[in-house]
Amino acid sequence: METAYIIETIIKIIVILTVFSALAGITTYFERKVLAFMQRRLGPQHVGPFGILQVAADGIKLFTKEDIVPQNAVKPIFMIAPAIAAATAFIAMSAVPFLPEFTLPFTDYTVRPIVADVNIGVLFVVGVMAVGMYAPLLGGMASNNKWSLLGAARTVIQMLSFEVVTGLALIAPLMMVGSLSLIDINDYQGGDSMWLVVAQPIAFILYLISGYAETNRTPFDLLEHEAEIITGYATEYSGIRWGLFAIGEYANMFTVAFVAVLVFLGGYNSMWFIPGGLAIILKVSIIIFLFLWVRAAWPHVRPDQLMWLCWKVLMPLALINILITGIVLI
Repeated sequence: METAYIIETIIKIIVILTVFSALAGITTYFERKVLAFMQRRLGPQHVGPFGILQVAADGIKLFTKEDIVPQNAVKPIFMIAPAIAAATAFIAMSAVPFLPEFTLPFTDYTVRPIVADVNIGVLFVVGVMAVGMYAPLLGGMASNNKWSLLGAARTVIQMLSFEVVTGLALIAPLMMVGSLSLIDINDYQGGDSMWLVVAQPIAFILYLISGYAETNRTPFDLLEHEAEIITGYATEYSGIRWGLFAIGEYANMFTVAFVAVLVFLGGYNSMWFIPGGLAIILKVSIIIFLFLWVRAAWPHVRPDQLMWLCWKVLMPLALINILITGIVLI
């Protein structure tokens, strides 16, 4: 049994790495199509049917480009920073249950689609994603470029601030469930129980807003704001190292989406006539679409506006929500 468990875990890790690395590229295609539709453009259309092979073309171009390291950069740190971005994104996924457990065809072997079922799953995911902050911070500081340094400075103020909002937003639903396990939270919303978004709408909105900031998505992409600081922390990166930053960003988007669904939107419980596995995929797809929609609809904000929003609006709302939840529970 121990050997079977080890083999199963290795297979799960390979599947997660393969599937979500591919999804990172595929999501860029859908992002360009969604943005084009909303802006009355066509988007990718020349490479393959409907431009679908544009993903492969971009991948080949990206991974065959010359990997340039600036002459005066701190080379070891500059080179390892992109790996931190990708590694922390995938490590965070290890505690996320992506689908309900199922039995393999023609066998009685039950598979649980989660690498590590830890009883502090929410804390683990939030903590590992927070460590990912060091990737743009170290990459920007080691690049010996003023725009990269500005991006690194913005990394600290933005990600540290919104990590607090994320934690406070999740506390209220966790108080209701009484567990940090993502599986327990999912089970809490099973059967005839209502989704936690009904009882915690403020927490859900706060979590989504902070999710946009933590994944460096518009309108909170101040770390690499092209109109102000070229590409911020990634200005000096090219080729596969820039690709690792992109993969990490999109993998974090999926992690944020899965956690939002598991905590607030009923997780992988069956929904009406829709089985649980399909239900969670549909819900996650809607959250990912919201990421793309917000990019098309909202302008960039200034750093001071971002900090004002975080500390004077979102933080008080999160604390008031926790207080009200505690009073109701008592």
